[in-house]
Amino acid sequence: MSIARVNSFAFSGIDAQRVEVQVQIASGLPAFLMVGLPDKAVGEARERVRAALTSMGLALPPKRILVNLAPADMLKEGSHFDLPVALAVLAAMDILPAEDLFAFAALGELSLDGRLNPAAGILPAAIAAQGQGWGLICPASQGAEAGWAGDMTILAAPDLLSLINHFRGTQLLAPPPPGTLGAGAPSLDLADVKGMDVARRTLEVAAAGGHNLLMIGPPGSGKSMLAARLPGLLPDLTPRQALEVSMIHSVSGMLTNGQLVTRPPFRDPHFSASPAAIAGGGLRARPGEISLAHRGVLFLDEMPEFPRATLEALRAPMETGQTTVSRAAAHITYPARFQLVGAMNPCRCGYLGDGGRECGRAPRCGEDYQSKLSGPLLDRIDITIGVMPLSPREMSWIPAGESSAVVAQRIAEARARAIQRYGEDGPGSNAEAGPDLMPTTIEAREFLERAAEKLQLSVRGQIRALRVGRTIADLAGAQETQRFHIAEALTYRHRLPQQATLERLRATGH
Repeated sequence: MSIARVNSFAFSGIDAQRVEVQVQIASGLPAFLMVGLPDKAVGEARERVRAALTSMGLALPPKRILVNLAPADMLKEGSHFDLPVALAVLAAMDILPAEDLFAFAALGELSLDGRLNPAAGILPAAIAAQGQGWGLICPASQGAEAGWAGDMTILAAPDLLSLINHFRGTQLLAPPPPGTLGAGAPSLDLADVKGMDVARRTLEVAAAGGHNLLMIGPPGSGKSMLAARLPGLLPDLTPRQALEVSMIHSVSGMLTNGQLVTRPPFRDPHFSASPAAIAGGGLRARPGEISLAHRGVLFLDEMPEFPRATLEALRAPMETGQTTVSRAAAHITYPARFQLVGAMNPCRCGYLGDGGRECGRAPRCGEDYQSKLSGPLLDRIDITIGVMPLSPREMSWIPAGESSAVVAQRIAEARARAIQRYGEDGPGSNAEAGPDLMPTTIEAREFLERAAEKLQLSVRGQIRALRVGRTIADLAGAQETQRFHIAEALTYRHRLPQQATLERLRATGH
């Protein structure tokens, strides 16, 4: 009887948890058994391992082969267990040195001919292996991704035969090439937006402070155009943020060519997306759109068209910066510190308040449509503005506005002031900061208190108005938040832009 052990990892969110793959070959009826709560993909590894060994001219011994994935009470998911199972079997057959293998962690999916296919989660696994003092064995196509973990031994092999030759001393695997920094998608220029001074100003404030933004206007008013230009205004991710975002993308299998994500993500799911696709979950509890938008922007176009349950699932992550997928056996937490940008029409037909094409079912059409966004959700949105389209005549003579490069420079300076104030380990933006961390004059605080009472703001709404005011002060280079900074912040918050239209229509008997 012989037993071999190889290290690997299971994933709980972006955290890699150690799994020891134990293989025992003993006398008995020929069988290949796997225990330790494997899911279907893991259970099918025995057939892929058998086929891969056959392709190399090797055959499993006619004995009882038992594979245990320890700890046995943790659910094991994913095809990345193929490689550690195959290596442990080869070690139990005395083809590979068991002691040398135990100094590595292994992840990779096997093809039937023995080639190694990419697997999700290489980056967090490499970081965890480096913390344990192990090396990492992974597919050749993901060696650069593993290299971001730091100083460690990485064996990036194209196939299983190369690994066998390496450990037997007949071939030497070269170190993988260093990874590169991702450039991100090409950004659109804000200079394409003509006029719309208020909308441009609010977009700048939202970008500088990481504030949630809701734009309301008729079709063709430029809401989606403004949102698409927001990523080009945001500064690059810090090294710590880039590593965190890249780990989420790695677990999702979206990190290509070993490129680290350096630009804030921009996610724009369709309103037909399920709650699990947005908040995370599904069969294997994968990260949702809010986690893929971590440290970036989540754009919800036609926001009221999303299912109510989907929108309500955003409320807790907008406050805590994380989302939890609950299962009977475990609770999986993913980071979800995103900036929400929503766009919606004033009513279902889209023309409430438009004198030339007034809604025929006003005000009921607008009331029903706007009521799809609950009060608690709207209370978590820092800036709400109305966006009205320009006339063809205005479009012909209004000059182009400032370019994204000019506005992005002001935003970078404002964010640098915030980082200097909060420190490297403090809040990443004003939208995350507590009220005690924001220097504010006594006059400004008293003005905010009076305004909050008159406008019936909640405590959350009052704090968020203070955060927006602090961002406006940072853009102006002010050391303390002044009264007029708070006044501008309150103009973005006190009510939906179309509520005045609804009130006017009700007053006139429509």
